[in-house]
Formats: sequence, structure tokens, C-alpha cells
Amino acid sequence: MTAKSAAAAARATVYGYPRQGQNRELKKAIEGYWKGRVTADALRATAAELRRTNWQQLADAGIDEVPTGDFSYYDHVLDTTVMVGAVPGRHRDAVATDRLDGYFAMARGTRDVAPLEMTKWFDTNYHYLVPELGPDTVFSADSAKQVGELKEAVALGLTARPVLVGPVTYLLLAKPAPGVAADFDPLTLLDRLLPVYAEILADLRAAGAEWVQLDEPALVQDRTPAELNAAERAYRDLGALTDRPKLLAATYFDRLGNALPVLAKTPVEGLALDFTEAAAANLDALAAVGGLPGKRLVAGVVNGGNIWVNDLETSLATLGTLLGLADRVDVSASCSLLHVPLDTAPERDIAPQILRWLAFARQKTNEIVTLAKGLAQGTDTIAAELAANRADLASRAGSPITRDPAVRARTAAVTEADGRRSQPYAQRAAAQRAHLGLPLLPTTTIGSFPQTGEVRTARADLRAGRIDTAGYEERIKAEIQEVISFQEKAGLDVLVHGEAERNDMVQYFAEQLTGYLATQHGWVQSYGTRYVRPPILAGDLSRPEPMTVRWTEYARSLTDRPVKGMLTGPVTMLAWSFVRDDQPLADTARQVALALRDEVTDLEAAGTSVIQVDEPALRETLPLRAADHPAYLAWATEAFRLTTSGVRPDTQIHTHMCYAEFGDIVQAIDDLDADVISLEAARSHMQVARELASHGYPREAGPGVYDIHSPRVPSAEEAAELLRTGLEAIPAERLWVNPDCGLKTRGWSETRASLENLVAAARTVRGELPAH
Repeated sequence: MTAKSAAAAARATVYGYPRQGQNRELKKAIEGYWKGRVTADALRATAAELRRTNWQQLADAGIDEVPTGDFSYYDHVLDTTVMVGAVPGRHRDAVATDRLDGYFAMARGTRDVAPLEMTKWFDTNYHYLVPELGPDTVFSADSAKQVGELKEAVALGLTARPVLVGPVTYLLLAKPAPGVAADFDPLTLLDRLLPVYAEILADLRAAGAEWVQLDEPALVQDRTPAELNAAERAYRDLGALTDRPKLLAATYFDRLGNALPVLAKTPVEGLALDFTEAAAANLDALAAVGGLPGKRLVAGVVNGGNIWVNDLETSLATLGTLLGLADRVDVSASCSLLHVPLDTAPERDIAPQILRWLAFARQKTNEIVTLAKGLAQGTDTIAAELAANRADLASRAGSPITRDPAVRARTAAVTEADGRRSQPYAQRAAAQRAHLGLPLLPTTTIGSFPQTGEVRTARADLRAGRIDTAGYEERIKAEIQEVISFQEKAGLDVLVHGEAERNDMVQYFAEQLTGYLATQHGWVQSYGTRYVRPPILAGDLSRPEPMTVRWTEYARSLTDRPVKGMLTGPVTMLAWSFVRDDQPLADTARQVALALRDEVTDLEAAGTSVIQVDEPALRETLPLRAADHPAYLAWATEAFRLTTSGVRPDTQIHTHMCYAEFGDIVQAIDDLDADVISLEAARSHMQVARELASHGYPREAGPGVYDIHSPRVPSAEEAAELLRTGLEAIPAERLWVNPDCGLKTRGWSETRASLENLVAAARTVRGELPAH
């Protein structure tokens, strides 16, 4: 096909779409089902209507081929586990009794059965449920969900493309099941899994699918020759099937690298590549293999992971370069639009001119359609859109919001000494022990306590004007009093104020810092029914006044025990925001660090002796390619040290991380030079404690003994067993006892019981220690 005919054939598509609905209808329906207020049939009806609405919005916007199967009640990787019949043994009875309840049991656990482990989806803030596999795993095809949703779209008269997690990525994301040897490689199950995919593909073809998308984002990471050989074998074998739809192997989040020639030579009919941040690398690699003659190329030229308007002319230039490198070039976002909010239209608190700088899922859809039209019919047909786009880009670049000379002068003056504590850890630790007087195995929590209905009502009442600021603050004080009182009675050693005043651990700070924009409806799924509104970092950043000192001081006035000051760290502030794309992340991180450094200094001056700076996103922001790790970790750890290094030796600095593969960043954890780190460990059975020990980590650590992402209450003996496992790796002098994460999403009854059991476990294990 000539470049001209390839352009004429250009179509607009997307890989996936936000699931929750305009008003988070899915979240409300699912949580209502869990509480018994919504029936299973009503939940299914809500889900079906959301799917119909999404597809119709896409079609009305001009999307030629809508995705199906990307919708999920909880997580698309969990859906894949069900699709291939890899339900863990401990959940099979629940699934057999009731498929929907069993599905949620795998995600959330039950009173008696632990859920699947959860971790981050590549370098996003989305969490997936980790498949558990072993040599005895038997796969079986269950295509009901995929076939059913395809038929729904086809019945609407739409051209639809089912989306599946690809077999190689599914196995690379899996872990050995409990009781299976740690060195078991799930990828050895590929030959057992491929026939199941073949059966599902045949079912989809019979249901009317012309194309099926197989997502293989794991192939943009560094892969061994054996893993690349497995990918080649998988797509050779699937491509050789006769009873199947056409196959689109989709990759995103980074450059495809050595996997590109592997996929290019397989008999699949199409390949999807990221041409945003990975544009140059993927263009070069595509040219090096001689393009994709006879194949379809889906070009992800609109950034699906950020919210800034696309530079249409730059994208058109990229698309023009791609013509002639494939049989047909289609236009899409760089990844699923799951990772951005739904629509800018409901936002009323952002100035209209600034709002034009932003593109959420619906706006990105329009950009994709515009680019496809320009590619197919010529730029004259989109002249008005191009002119408006140029004006929006110029407005942003020239806005005084984006640049603050004082902030830039301060960051330029930072020296290496500003990022170092005044004394080494051994001396600091002695000073802190003398100052704090804590027992062995000190107990604490991560920071937040349940956000009760009363707290949410108070916040809503304040926004609506039903109460004034003074009335709101009285309610917050009452909540803090209750939290402090409970912790004292429960016997916790280092307390927290509970963060009742905080709507979100990033948004709360963003609303008090210059340079940030806050949305009212910009919800994005983090996991399950947990949705967040990432703030938007639009310009240079500073802290006009203290943000947390007042509430921390109030909590300290209620108790004689230490109360932690609680802050969100600079990397997490960036990772859980939509960051500016007009300067290097390292520069933005330094601005955030200096603002937080001011807060740390003020907390200490007010008498706070323990300050926690949370960095749960340090691992998730790690670049997907090892070659890019050193530069990122250098500025990320520097930003943390810049935040925390201005305090006295006897002020104890904590940090916290959760739900990530910590083994990849143990050296970086060490480089943070925090005095204490708390980490998720309950679902992974203390794996992180062993990783810290293997590294020789010299400071204090609290691997979690209470999985807060499940409603079940761990017994005191269960927590004690985890502690004993932790002690095999970390000496008692350096081991803390804490939950995996904050308690914001839990209810008070389960929180009370779980923390009482946690304290009881610590006392039991202390009693087992040799006398000191």
C-alpha cells in the first residue's frame, strides 16, 4: 500500500476507556452491593449501561473501532485470571458458590481467606491483582465476559475490538503461588496457556470479532533472550491458528526495543506502539526492521497518561513519517485512557483559558479523531482545529502561572550539603532512642485513620456553606480527640493525628501550594473502587504558609506520647499528580522538596520529634528500562534528602512505601537515609524484610503485619507469626510493628480490632525475646 492509500485508510481508535462513569456510578453500585443495598442484577445493569454509554460516546466522537473487554468490576488482570481459569485453590469454593462474590473475594479477601497480592501496574498509579501460579496450575477457557461484552457492542451497530491481556505479559506479571518454590518461573506455563487463548480467540471470532487486541506492555521492559523467545513462540503459534480474528499486539508506556523485531516477524496482522515519550526510539527501531509491510500499525501519538493538550502539528509530523512503514496507519492514544479523568466539561473552578490547556479522556478522543481526519484527508480539513491548538499551546507557554523567578532562584542555589543530615545514622539513632524512650518492637500506624461518614459530611457541609470554618474545625478536633484516645487505650507507642482534615494525601498539600490546579470531577481509578483526583501541577511551586503544623500541635496537646508529623514526599507528590511536561521532572521535584523542607523545619520547631515523609510512589515511578534507572533514582533520592535533611539528629525521620516490588530499589531505599521505613509486607509474607536483610540495610524498618486493603481482621497470632518471620531478617533493635498502609479506607470496627491485635502481637513477641 502506498503512503497515500495508507493515509486514506487511517482510522481512529482507543485501547481502553475510564470505567467509573461521569459520577462514579460503578463505584457506588459495587460498594452498595458489598453492603447489601444493591442486588447483583442491579449491579450488572449499572455496568451494562456504563459500557453502552462509553461506547456511544466514543462512536459519536468519531472513533471507528471501540474497545470491548477493558471494562472491569475491579481489575483487568483479575478478569484475565478468571478468563484463563487460574483461580487460586483457596478461592475456588467461593467462585463455585457464587461467581460474583468469589471474584470479589479474590480481590478483597474474606474473614477467613486472604486476597491476591496487589501491586502497581508498570509505572502508573493503577494497582493490579497479581496472578498466583505454580507447576500444578491447570488453565481452562472462560470467554463469557469477553464474548458477552463484544455482543453488547455489536448489537449497538458498532465496530468493536476485544482487548485481552496478552499471554506473555500475564505470565510475566504472575508470581509463584503460596507454597510453591520461590524460583518457579510462571513463564514455563506458556505452552499450557496458549491453547486456552486459542479457544478464547475462536469464541470471539464466532461472536463477530474481526480484530482482537492482545496487550503486551511487559515487552517494553528489559527482557532476557529466553523471554523474547517465549514472545516469539507465543505470537508465532497464535498467528498460525486458522480459527481466529486478526491479532493486534499492543505495547505502551515505553519503547519496545529488542521485542520490536521479534513481534514484527510473527504472523500477527497488527502492532500498536507508543509514539509519545518513546517516539524517537520506536521510530528508529521501526525503520531499522524495514517497517511493517503488510501489517496494520496503530500509532499512539496522543499521551494517554497525562492531561495536557496534544501538540497536533507535532503528532501529524510523526504520523506522516510513519506512512509507508506499514500497510495501514491508524491513530490512537499511547495507552488506555483508563489513566486519565473522563471529561473537562464539568470543571467549573478552573479558569476557561487554563481549562483549554487540559485534555481528559473525552478531549483526547477528539484529538485522536482530528488527527485521523487530518492524516486521511489532509491538514486543510482540520485547519480550524490546528489554529485553536496553536493558540492553546502558546497561551500555556506564555502564562505567568508557569514561571516564578523566586522559586527558580532558590532551586538554583541548592548545594549538595543541603541534602545531607548533620550526623551519620548510628549517632542519630542513639540520640533518638534517648530522646523518645521507645520499647523494643515499637508500635505505630502509617498515618490515616478511617474517614468516617461524619468527617465526609463535615467536609461536604463546609463546601456547601451549611457550616462555617469554625464549625468544621470543631468537628475535626473531635475526630482527632477520638483517634488519639483510641491509640492511647490500644497501647500504641507512636501516635498519629489521623488526618481527618485531609481529603487525599496529595490533593490536601496541592491545594495549599502554588503552581497546582485542583479538579472537582477529575477522578481516576487507583484500584477497585478506590478513585482519586490527581491534582495538576501547572507551574512553579512554593509553600506560602505552614500546612500541617496546627493540627499536629493540637494532637500533641492531647497526649504525652510522640505524635508523628505526616507529610507526602516529593516523588509521590509528582507521581500522584498530573505533572507539567514543559521541564524535566528533576527540576520540578527539587521545587516540591524545598516547599516540603520548609514544612519539616516548622514541624520540628513546633516540637514534633517524629516526622514521616511518605514516598509510596518511589518504586512505581521507576523507569521501565534499567538504563534509565540511575538518573531517575539520583534525583528522586536527592529530593527526599533535600526535604528531610534540615532537622536535628534527635528528630526521627520516617518514610513509608506500599504495594510495589521493593527488591528493585533497595539501594535507593538505603540512599534516602531515613531513620525508619515502613513497608507493605503482609500479602507478600515478609518478602521485603528478607530483601532488606539481603542488602544489609542498616536502619530501622517496619514491614507491615496488617493488610489494610482487605476488610478481614488479622488475629493477634497471625500478626505475631509475621513478626517472628520479620525477626528472622531484621534484629529486634531495628524492627517496628505497623500496618501495611494508612487506614483511611477501613471502617472503625475492623480498625480497632486489628490494631488491638497488632499491639497484642507486639507484646507477645517482645516477651519471647532474650533479655536486653
